[in-house]
Amino acid sequence: MGCDSSLLLLFLCVAAAAIVAVNAQTYDGCDNELPSELAGNYSGLDCRTVWNTFVLRYSQSKDHELSIVVSTVYTTGWVGMGFSKDGLMVGSSAMVGWMGKTGLHHIKQFLLKGQTSSQVVANEGNLLIATGSEPKVVVDQAKIYLAFKAKFSEKVTRQQILFAFGSSIPVDNKLTKHTDKMSMAFDFSTGSTEAGAYPHNLKRSHGALAIFGWGVLAPIGAIIARYCKRWDPMWFYLHVGIQFVAFIIGLAAVVAGVALYNKLHANLAAHRGLGIFILVLGILQILSFFLRPDKEAKLRKYWNWFHHWVGRLTLFFAAVNIVYGIHVAEAGTSWKAGYGFVLSVILLTTIVLETLLWTRWSGKTVDPPTY
Repeated sequence: MGCDSSLLLLFLCVAAAAIVAVNAQTYDGCDNELPSELAGNYSGLDCRTVWNTFVLRYSQSKDHELSIVVSTVYTTGWVGMGFSKDGLMVGSSAMVGWMGKTGLHHIKQFLLKGQTSSQVVANEGNLLIATGSEPKVVVDQAKIYLAFKAKFSEKVTRQQILFAFGSSIPVDNKLTKHTDKMSMAFDFSTGSTEAGAYPHNLKRSHGALAIFGWGVLAPIGAIIARYCKRWDPMWFYLHVGIQFVAFIIGLAAVVAGVALYNKLHANLAAHRGLGIFILVLGILQILSFFLRPDKEAKLRKYWNWFHHWVGRLTLFFAAVNIVYGIHVAEAGTSWKAGYGFVLSVILLTTIVLETLLWTRWSGKTVDPPTY
């Protein structure tokens, strides 16, 4: 296949993907009519497509009664809309609807006291349902509609709202962990939206800094120290320079992590504890550089053992914590594949260089590896 044909094929694939993406954005849009079960009590609503296939229909009366209909594509599981003070899940109140295994429709208010299933409590919350109005859920033509009317003490304008869905049907009013979620600020007076208070950029920065500092630069610096000593003293300056930069970037990742914890108060004790432990090991490595004895000193042998093994522990626990962090952050396939590729290259490079080093040592062309 020629270059022109390859470019044409690439263009067609990108165009097709764009069409699919556009269709996904506009599917179940505001041109679709409400099911007959809702049309009477929820007519004349303003409408916005707010996230993926989530459509928000709304109106507000003079006495601050907010009529809401949320709809999206549905096959099974649960769908919810929450009202939050700060754009975060914890502390918010949400209306959640689903169709049970027997075909019965359910809609309940939940108070999100925490991030675990046991802390998401049914039939509690701060939303005041309007008198004489019963929340309703309708499943029609592969879509689910959540309809309710909430009473507020004053006009609702800019409000932090949450959308989420899960793939498992709730049992005994226990919600399983969401499959995906979105936080945004929605202005009920203008219909405008903006990114919510959830610190997505800070979360990405924390992960990127940790991967680049602890997961990329630090292993490269260690590889240079172990396998490039023939290029003396260049290997030493490269090792020290790279490890110092890695520590600074890793420290920035820790600072971002602390800021992230102060915003989310996420219950991730293991991830946080490992991060602190890795930082302490890194500080010990920096201190050991300034306390390095002369080569002829008797203590140099023990210093070497300390420096080598603390370094290895740092790299090992850093890799473990990065993998664990990607998992608990639900970072997605791209992060998993990206770091998986980086880790594979580092391990493969280490195996090859270690084999060559031991081969050369067995041939007595170099001194035995030190540990």
